Amino acid sequence: MISGALREPGRGSALAAEVSRAVFRRPFQFREFTEQFWFVASVTILPAALVSIPFGAVIALQVGSLTQQLGAQSFTGGASVLAVVQQASPLIVALLIAGAGGSAICADLGSRTIREELDAMEVMGVSPVQRLVVPRVLAAMGVAVLLNGLVSVVGILGGYFFNVVMQGGTPGAYLSSFSALAQLPDLYVSELKALVFGFIAGIVAAYRGLNPRGGPKGVGDAVNQSVVITFLLLFFVNMVMTAVYLRIVPPKGG
Repeated sequence: MISGALREPGRGSALAAEVSRAVFRRPFQFREFTEQFWFVASVTILPAALVSIPFGAVIALQVGSLTQQLGAQSFTGGASVLAVVQQASPLIVALLIAGAGGSAICADLGSRTIREELDAMEVMGVSPVQRLVVPRVLAAMGVAVLLNGLVSVVGILGGYFFNVVMQGGTPGAYLSSFSALAQLPDLYVSELKALVFGFIAGIVAAYRGLNPRGGPKGVGDAVNQSVVITFLLLFFVNMVMTAVYLRIVPPKGG
């Protein structure tokens, strides 16, 4: 029973290790990578921008209300920006990458698997991991990193607008608190989170797509499972990375 429970995580970890090794092998499938990069970006850019606005607004309104109760309105901008950059932005990107791009990757690989295309590739001496999985995982990682910057900017602008317009905050206090509390490592850890989350989303989607069960119905089940598993892993990894970051990097001025 224990071995059965550990079999799936072990196979997924083995696929992650194989993908990491295959990244440095030649030939690199640049055309496949470009097509997948554009596809993942096209299905996530607009939803990410639209979702980041209410996220930034909710954070700004909630933090602004709390700081008003504590008499610390001058720190609203810094607290809101840190919440958006460190936590909200990577998670928004990861959820969209997993929900839109990852589900498409899983469905594509799953349909190829049940049609025995991957078996045919192995018979011809072509590695399905290097030919199909590596470009998709790298595309998910690349889009996640670039999209994280977009979501951070849009979320910060949305929070700034709602704090200044809805709560009567001053632009100078918002910007000064941001510069007083924020630091470059906050941006670095945000981009690192996006990179790791993109890798996890790509690996989980590829693994479930390579191992569907029960024909076409199994492909649909694999897509659902990949999204759910990715969400659970992302929240756990985010908690670990945040805890490690807060232990390693001291707060600005601390």
